[in-house]
Amino acid sequence: MSRSSSASSPAAVVTGGTRGIGRTIAARLAAAGYRVLTCGRHDPGDLPAGVAFHRADVREPEQAAALVAAAADGFGRLDLAVNNAGGGPPVPAATASPNLVTAVVRLNLLAPFFVAQAANAVMQAQDTGGLIVNIGSVSALRPAPGTAAYAAAKGGLEVLTRALALEWAPKVRVNTVTAGVVRTDDNTAHYGDEDALAAVAATVPLGRMATPDDIADAVLLFTSPLAGYVTGASLLVDGGGQLPRYSDTARPDR
Repeated sequence: MSRSSSASSPAAVVTGGTRGIGRTIAARLAAAGYRVLTCGRHDPGDLPAGVAFHRADVREPEQAAALVAAAADGFGRLDLAVNNAGGGPPVPAATASPNLVTAVVRLNLLAPFFVAQAANAVMQAQDTGGLIVNIGSVSALRPAPGTAAYAAAKGGLEVLTRALALEWAPKVRVNTVTAGVVRTDDNTAHYGDEDALAAVAATVPLGRMATPDDIADAVLLFTSPLAGYVTGASLLVDGGGQLPRYSDTARPDR
């Protein structure tokens, strides 16, 4: 990636920004004036305007560091790193293989750590410091059956956020967006037809699943000067959580 001529514009890295939530975050940041570099293990073919691509598997520390270096060298600075890459298949804890557990933890906890370390090294050397935003999950707070490794990794990410915020202040702020159930192509395939998706949405107090834009909005909130004193925080974006099982009796109007 060649050095951008818009050196005065802020610069960001978004991991896993070629599809789903990450793609929307990258696009929204670009629309807000950021120069954005995203990554993936495979070339996506097309990306939103203002978003560049660097091939990387951020589970590997050397590749995570190379991604951050590519952004810092190409943009001349790095103001924001969004650790979005994550996920994992639902598997019963009793039968989850060691390889699967290791892979899920590497992607959802170790990869954000590697990217954050590299980003911090760049940001600490800048007069303006920087911001790291981790994309977490309500699985860290309310794990579902079949998500033991994923939930444990996301729980670790919440603690990691607070630990890094302590160590890297005052130059670098570190926060988490803790996402609820988000309607993406992957979740649509997981839950099934529209009736199943409607049933999931009905369990949320706000009456709908989150959209990728809802998560991107939360990232943008952290980038606002109004959040300049916020670090080590977790912003819960889950539409109010889940209605308790007795809610239909307690609230017959629903």
